[in-house]
Amino acid sequence: MPERALYNAYLQILHEELVPAMGCTEPIALAYAAALARKTLGRLPDRVEIAVSANIIKNVKSVVVPHTGGLRGIAAAAAAGIVAGNADRQLEVLAEVTDGQIAEMARYMKHTPMTICPSDTAFIFDIQIRLFAEEDTAFVQIAGGHTNVVRIEKNGTVLHHQPYEEGGQVDQTSHELLNVEQIVEFADTVAIEDVKQVLDRQIAFNTAIARAGYEGNWGANVGRVLLNAYGTSVHNRAKAAAAAGSDARMSGCELPVVINSGSGNQGLTASLPVLVYAKELNATPEQTYRALVVSNLITIHLKTGIGRLSAYCGATSAGCGAGAGICYLYGGKANEIAHTIVNAVAINSGMICDGAKASCAAKIASAVEAGLIGLQMQRQGTQFYGGDGIVVKGVENTIRNVGRLARLGMAQTDKEIIQIMLEDPARPEL
Repeated sequence: MPERALYNAYLQILHEELVPAMGCTEPIALAYAAALARKTLGRLPDRVEIAVSANIIKNVKSVVVPHTGGLRGIAAAAAAGIVAGNADRQLEVLAEVTDGQIAEMARYMKHTPMTICPSDTAFIFDIQIRLFAEEDTAFVQIAGGHTNVVRIEKNGTVLHHQPYEEGGQVDQTSHELLNVEQIVEFADTVAIEDVKQVLDRQIAFNTAIARAGYEGNWGANVGRVLLNAYGTSVHNRAKAAAAAGSDARMSGCELPVVINSGSGNQGLTASLPVLVYAKELNATPEQTYRALVVSNLITIHLKTGIGRLSAYCGATSAGCGAGAGICYLYGGKANEIAHTIVNAVAINSGMICDGAKASCAAKIASAVEAGLIGLQMQRQGTQFYGGDGIVVKGVENTIRNVGRLARLGMAQTDKEIIQIMLEDPARPEL
């Protein structure tokens, strides 16, 4: 690919992936689908049918939906989108909810029949919502990605249809173009004005929600626990910042985050530790931007082979990305960053994703720790070598192994996790 075309592709990937979202992205995607169906129907429905894939159930059932008064679950996310959602804002669909609408959501859920069932497709990411109002119906389906609307119908007439196949390309720009060496070259040479706006938004949003996590009483307060237990070293503050952001986000904080690879937790993990280290090292704004380019694109690269949803905790990839970005701040280039990634991958790969909930903050801290250990191993001249477990010679080959492990090897693990979660007698209502 010509050099300028590759530059533009990398730039476009950043702009496509680093977008704002309010709340955990799976329930928000469900709220978005519901809001879009309500907009298509043109009035408040008197009956709702919802079909979702198992991974959507896993990631919606335990997390608080923002702007709902603390409600959790599929029905709550759908009701929020129907009653108060602005479909034009996509993953910020619930950003304009009023107090009166929160009360209306509760009344709507109480008096409106809602049926929830498993999706009839084999898609890992699938949301289908059908609304009824007397003789009128509307249907919306999102598949493969959080805003990838594949079908809209009204009264049986297809208004929008976009074919989708599992494993097919959802994103406008192919992520297969990414590799570690070219990511570092891009970070070295990108014109700061080309990335400043998107990264300034990431810095502002993600820093604000981390601050809220420290100051409030959110979830298990993992960020604050880390600071109280282990002090204020830069190493610990890097972990605590990302954890604090997740503390707030998983418990319904009504502040937006800038996501990465479809996930707010991954967006927090890829950015906040880098910002903590940039401040500690007195990095210039330009150095900070370039390090964030590395951390974000490495995270996206690692996540590409895994997929949007799986049994593999995506924070692991983002922790590797953070380690790579911090390595860049220390002057690391492609070789040093590659070793940091391989070291980090060897430590934490296989940490499971058992849905979005308070413990994600602790998993994020663990993922950042792996990234930082990988970095310190590289800086002190030690590394894991090909033949150490899933590590093989060459960073790109090791990254492919991680994708294979997550996508193929952990497919049955994912099914078992979901079954365990659905059998839990204490689980919230869907």
